[in-house]
Amino acid sequence: MQESSRTMSVDAHAAEQQRFMVRVYNWMTAGLAITGFMAFYISNNPTIMNIIFGNPIMPIVLIVVQIGLVFWLASRVMQMSVSQATGVFMLYAGLTGITFSAIFVVYTASSITSTFMVTAGTFGAMSLYGYTTKKDLTSWGSFLFMGLIGIIIASVVNMFMQSSMMHTIITYAGVLIFVGLTAYDTQKIKEMNIIGNEGTDEDTKEAIRGALTLYLDFINLFLMLLRLMGDRR
Repeated sequence: MQESSRTMSVDAHAAEQQRFMVRVYNWMTAGLAITGFMAFYISNNPTIMNIIFGNPIMPIVLIVVQIGLVFWLASRVMQMSVSQATGVFMLYAGLTGITFSAIFVVYTASSITSTFMVTAGTFGAMSLYGYTTKKDLTSWGSFLFMGLIGIIIASVVNMFMQSSMMHTIITYAGVLIFVGLTAYDTQKIKEMNIIGNEGTDEDTKEAIRGALTLYLDFINLFLMLLRLMGDRR
């Protein structure tokens, strides 16, 4: 009897985690769809492109606002209302799409599409690994975080050095780091789900927070792979 109850409890826990992760992936997909739509629409509108990128200050303002939004959402999402958290997440995805519109000017549409497909396949495989593995990936966290800080610092330094070799090293390192982060973050998000929260505002906000994390992993992996696979116009 006890064994049967324990099995039912484990099954219920697994079902709850699966339900929660489906919500996370749905929110992430919605964010990516908004980003993709905005990037494609604006890249095909010369007037808007000229307004945004014709002024050298505008891209900087966009990036600063994006950074502010992502830090605000990541740190304050549980204190927000569901509607506010949803609005900030969608706004961030839209602003990212505006920034990404420049990609369609620099790279060919076919190489963007193929890179997106490779990114989706890689992300899906590593997220599945993070979800299903019995191995505790917690030990990856500090290593991946240090690697992320390292490539940020190296990227800033290379803005002045303009070294093609360093650029290549940073790109390959970035791919490895974001591949690892996809698996690590998936497991972390899966485990942070609070059993019994189904249908509550807290459950929705937890899903949005998880979606933001995986969204960032996806778009950064995409950017790194685009550097390697993208064909410039």
